[in-house]
Amino acid sequence: MASARGEFSSRFGFVMAAAGSAVGLGNIWGFPTQAASNGGAAFLLVYLVVAFTLAYPALMAELIIGRHAHANAVSALRQVANNRGQRLVGGLTGIVGFVVASLILSFYAIVAGWMMAFCGASLATLSGAEDLAAWLTSFSLECNLLSMAVFLALTIAIVGKGVNDGIERWSSRLMPALLLTLVLLVAYVLTLDGALQGLKVYLLPDFSRALAPDLILKALGAAFFSLSLGVGTMLIYGSYLDDRQNLPLVGGMVTAVDIGIAVLAGFLVLPAMYVALHNGVEIFSAGGQLISEDTLIFTVLPDLFARMGLAGSVVSLFFFFLMGIAALTSSISMLEVPVAYTVETYGTGRKQAAVAIGCAIGVVSAVILLDFADLFGLVVTLTTRYSQPLIGFVFCIYAGWIWHRDKLLQELRKGNPEVASGLFWKIWPWWVRFFCPAIILAIFVQSLL
Repeated sequence: MASARGEFSSRFGFVMAAAGSAVGLGNIWGFPTQAASNGGAAFLLVYLVVAFTLAYPALMAELIIGRHAHANAVSALRQVANNRGQRLVGGLTGIVGFVVASLILSFYAIVAGWMMAFCGASLATLSGAEDLAAWLTSFSLECNLLSMAVFLALTIAIVGKGVNDGIERWSSRLMPALLLTLVLLVAYVLTLDGALQGLKVYLLPDFSRALAPDLILKALGAAFFSLSLGVGTMLIYGSYLDDRQNLPLVGGMVTAVDIGIAVLAGFLVLPAMYVALHNGVEIFSAGGQLISEDTLIFTVLPDLFARMGLAGSVVSLFFFFLMGIAALTSSISMLEVPVAYTVETYGTGRKQAAVAIGCAIGVVSAVILLDFADLFGLVVTLTTRYSQPLIGFVFCIYAGWIWHRDKLLQELRKGNPEVASGLFWKIWPWWVRFFCPAIILAIFVQSLL
């Protein structure tokens, strides 16, 4: 069944695709500013701990269910259910998951379009086309619609090619390019005046805040969302894994790559902010807090790049190229969730499904742009603050409580016959049954409050 659907041809291809899904815009701009606003290295240390105590176990729940079923989230949750009621809830959760993934992509495509527009503006500046550069950074409705459509077209083209020729091939190219670009930017920014102060903010911990409940919950939320959990992206990628793969190992590799890139991004964004401050660009609000993430990316850093002359235009080009790659690798997995369901449920051709669903998402994005002030924040809140934690909670319940323990162990033994004697099996089943659901609910309650 798996081969007919498509299957990752190598462990490297899977890790690049899954890590690409996890490494999104939030890793590059969100995590560093959260760290700076919440105790610096204290937040970083807590984040590293909770990423492996919450995010990794929840990730494994999705991967194991997906690999067992070799099917989309709706079919997968129904397969592990034991009765009609559980199958009904599982199917409903899967459907809600692909609707949420589609809605996330609808606003994500807008923000990713901005990244592409700013990257194009840097190219235009280097070419002397100042009027074009000004239009690309104007945030006009026409520019926003065009950049959003171009970004969605790239996403559709990759997903339409399938698992091997599309998702795996391009993830295996884009993720190394992302990492190389990030390393080059970090190396350059750290040579600039003011960067050392940013490093101090990032790396010197305020231990008085390390055990603060609000910091711990923020770190838990950052770790949970950074791995693209709660919409079925990791479940569908797990369904394309062959039975020979050691799931705890590959899940750990994905988690390590995701965390590593988020931490590395801190060495870029925080020093860059203080380089901007050194050059006279304000990075603090009137209340003394660090400015919001969107202001940082689209106001502070472009202002800094503009003051750096030709070198700034080159750095701006590489920076927004980096952001564009991070957005694209995540958007691929988001579109794959509803496409896989449509292809497997209705027998639709993959290309036709990708085009139809992608265009429908584009229409939703256009509606959001037409009433941006009211709709953008509403869709973001509805999907990321409320829906994702609840869907992730259900995944953990199915893996920890509904799926029979013996059958779960049998699935893990396919790629690791000795798994029952290892540390993973001694801890994970109980962890995903009790600890993960409780913490996910705590994150959800915090979002309500």
